[in-house]
Amino acid sequence: MKTIHKTAEVSEKASIGNDTKVWHFAHIRENATIGDSCIIGKNVYIDFDVKIGNKCKVQNNSSIYHGANIEDGVFIGPHVVITNDKYPRAINIDGSLKGNSDWTVLQTNIGYGASIGANSVVLPGIKIGRFALIGSGSVVTKDVPDFGLVYGNPAKLAGYVNEAGQLVKKLK
Repeated sequence: MKTIHKTAEVSEKASIGNDTKVWHFAHIRENATIGDSCIIGKNVYIDFDVKIGNKCKVQNNSSIYHGANIEDGVFIGPHVVITNDKYPRAINIDGSLKGNSDWTVLQTNIGYGASIGANSVVLPGIKIGRFALIGSGSVVTKDVPDFGLVYGNPAKLAGYVNEAGQLVKKLK
């Protein structure tokens, strides 16, 4: 049985899986798909067409924009932003307000079991590998390999972790 807090705003066109919990003031847009046994924290924004797998945790105040595809078992820490446009502008060259068809949205993929630390930003078009670990406060500008440990601004590969997130190899 899913649980959706009375203050959450969930589109009737969104799909929320069994045993998923959606907490206070979360906003889930149309055609978003959230799998089974997920936790969507307080004040989370999930844009239209976002796909989130099973057993994921999205912590408070995170924003996930369309173009994001999140596989099963992913942890997204508090205040994480997953972006979708490398050249964002409010207006077109002629000064008119941009509409949905004026954006160039890039797909961002987050692999099975990956974790993204608090206050991180993932730029559009990035692929984060299986069980990768993104350190808190990172700005992810390049793809991250499976089991890769990255951190910093810009995030750089610092080593490799195991499925539990423990360091198994440190790079120089």
